[in-house]
Amino acid sequence: MGELARRAQAGLVTVVGLVAVMWAVFVLNALLGNLLVMTLGIAPRRVDGLDGVVFAPLLHGGIAHLASNTLPLLVLGFLAFLEGARRFALAVGISWVASGIGTWLFGGGLTIGASGVVFGLFTYLVARGFYNRDWKQILLAVLLFSVYGSILWGILPTVGSNISWQAHLFGALGGVLAAFLLKRKRPAPGGTDRFGLGS
Repeated sequence: MGELARRAQAGLVTVVGLVAVMWAVFVLNALLGNLLVMTLGIAPRRVDGLDGVVFAPLLHGGIAHLASNTLPLLVLGFLAFLEGARRFALAVGISWVASGIGTWLFGGGLTIGASGVVFGLFTYLVARGFYNRDWKQILLAVLLFSVYGSILWGILPTVGSNISWQAHLFGALGGVLAAFLLKRKRPAPGGTDRFGLGS
């Protein structure tokens, strides 16, 4: 099996596993009478709500909310994983933390959901090709933008909505930051970048 095929297989297992955890947490939360959402969501500017930075992306308020994040996470997560497990983990981690901290600092109320991570993966995949000057990644970015680009409206404040534009905005900024931090060094001997992660 070739390297790309191995990464594809591992990526599929990883993103399906992540989504499965979210669905399992959703069921558990329902059985507990919404206890997990109330205690582990991001409560902005409250010390006891800071743990939500870690847990909030695993929590969702309803089937529609979780379902709306499931397909984008599967698609974008799988595509990000094709570049390697460590790059995937860093892209997800940076988006996850940036979205959570930004929401904790500037959010308006209890916040849950993986949409900040979705926005982060999207902007990571769109931005990395331009940082890397890789025409294949740029072509993928154009394709992704044509399919998912409209989600970027979600980074703008919406009057009367309970959707956290802060989570979206800071997740998206986290994805751009991840693309910058993980950009490939100009051709170097050995085929590894400055992080030693490979191409």
